[in-house]
Amino acid sequence: MNILSPIEYEDAGPEVRAVYDEIRAVRKTAAINNFWKTLAHDPVLLQLKWKAVRTAMAPGRLDALTKELVYMAVGVSHGNDYALRTHLAAARAKGLTDAMYAEFIAVVQLAAGNVALINGLGIELDAHLKPGALTNDTAASTPGENTHEHT
Repeated sequence: MNILSPIEYEDAGPEVRAVYDEIRAVRKTAAINNFWKTLAHDPVLLQLKWKAVRTAMAPGRLDALTKELVYMAVGVSHGNDYALRTHLAAARAKGLTDAMYAEFIAVVQLAAGNVALINGLGIELDAHLKPGALTNDTAASTPGENTHEHT
């Protein structure tokens, strides 16, 4: 349930409409999500968040699907169905399959469970992984991506 009512395009002022128009153009859709419509109560915040999203989600070293998966993982770990569902739709548009989603959930569940164990048991970070300890030599000797030695 919304605390603030989403502001529809026809009820928005010119600065909010400008952001809505840009969202529609960039995302190639007529739809404006409730997230943006609710932020429209504060046009400055709306503009700042839209700029931040454009910057972080722009093409870069991470591919677009990976960025959506990160958003989804944060949504799942925080129990936020809105973040999960909106970014799941975007991830599906970028090629996420049911099998990939099932694997994604398995990894998120594993990570969340292991983090709970680490926190609950107060496990201290290994010396060779502490900030400033990593060098090319130690990075090369850390477990490989296909092993089960990661936490």
